[in-house]
Amino acid sequence: MEKNHQPVIVTQNGQAKAVLQDIASYEATQDSLALLKILAMSSKSKQEGKSKPIKTAFEDIRKSIAEAE
Repeated sequence: MEKNHQPVIVTQNGQAKAVLQDIASYEATQDSLALLKILAMSSKSKQEGKSKPIKTAFEDIRKSIAEAE
């Protein structure tokens, strides 16, 4: 399993009940899911009008830093 990164499907009475996979594959899957979640959240924010052009965002950040100093 560790060498070929193929999951092992555990069955009970001929039906798939669980999947066993190596830790590297599991971590890669978790990373992919996290990235997909971030992309979905970003898309939702854009649809809701909660985004702004990068130039404006950096101007706001610079202004915030200048005010804090």
